[in-house]
Amino acid sequence: MRLTVQLFANLAETCGARQVELSDLPESLTASLVMDAFVDRFPQLDAMRDSIMFAVNAEYVSADHPVMPCDEVALIPPVSGGADDDFFKITRDILDPTDLHRLVLSPEAGAVSLFVGVVRDNNLGRHVNYLEYDAYPAMATKVMRQIASEIRDRWDVLDIAMHHRIGRLEIGEASVAVAVSSAHRGEGIEACHYGIDRLKAIVPIWKKEVWTDGEEWIEGSLTPAAEVDGPAD
Repeated sequence: MRLTVQLFANLAETCGARQVELSDLPESLTASLVMDAFVDRFPQLDAMRDSIMFAVNAEYVSADHPVMPCDEVALIPPVSGGADDDFFKITRDILDPTDLHRLVLSPEAGAVSLFVGVVRDNNLGRHVNYLEYDAYPAMATKVMRQIASEIRDRWDVLDIAMHHRIGRLEIGEASVAVAVSSAHRGEGIEACHYGIDRLKAIVPIWKKEVWTDGEEWIEGSLTPAAEVDGPAD
């Protein structure tokens, strides 16, 4: 069996490609066996394998998930934290918070809660020159919708929008925006806070910090199991 695997962020840099074709794979294939074959080809990834997640057809899957030749398979490094509709979007364009405000505003809304993340010039005592963001857009928008569904299960809100920018971002530019409309401000503020925290934890978007004397892809905080299973109640 032959299979093409998509790569992102530091995995793509380490392997020197955004797509890698694997051949001579067993007919009865699982995500774990794909990882084994990948590490055989790129031994330098062995130390990272416990932090790498699998995506099949733009959904997170477990290690024993079956894989077919026609599947779209991706290896997902820890996220640092869409492009097919207005509410959930991955874009290279400058983010305008008023766009999200307009999207979620409705006559029933008594509040619009908006979070905008911007690029700062420092992190952990290092001076940051600029950031670079990479993403898996088809999966990112799908996971954004998952987060929106989680929000609706927990809070009585009206509309939700999430936009994230990719590419090179300069100091002071907006990288991410989350907006939630609600009848009352309390629920909207809590939902917006949850939305940005969850986005940064599980949406497949990666951030590289670039300094005067180096650069580094910044990893997220959750374990692969937590990212697949969802938040604790």
